[in-house]
Amino acid sequence: MPKQLKIHSPSGWTIFIFGLLAFLLGLLGLLNPNTVLMQLGFEIVERAERASHDYTLVFITASSMASFNIGIYYMLAALNDVRQFYRWTVPFRTVTFVVFTLTVILGLAPARFLTVAIWELAGAIATGAALYYERGK
Repeated sequence: MPKQLKIHSPSGWTIFIFGLLAFLLGLLGLLNPNTVLMQLGFEIVERAERASHDYTLVFITASSMASFNIGIYYMLAALNDVRQFYRWTVPFRTVTFVVFTLTVILGLAPARFLTVAIWELAGAIATGAALYYERGK
């Protein structure tokens, strides 16, 4: 009999919710890159006005595809209760927070980009706290 896909723990829910949000934001970026640029505080430039060497939309497409795929990976990990994966995400999402925060501090990204960094840190803390709680049970 095949294993039933379901979420087994609070840590699994943190992973699933992050995955769902990453998937949806990735899909949004694939369908409407300018919306993502606007959400992150970047200036919107129409395609006709972009220089031939401006690869902003290519980068947004690549980032959105990565977010779309990672979202699916996270949801599948949660539905299959891959607890080792949950543990791996905590330090790497913390590193992502540091790198994204530095991009704002160094002036490479607008201040609104901090929302992505904070989202990563909040997810790492939520998953880490859930794993800690579950370990004590």
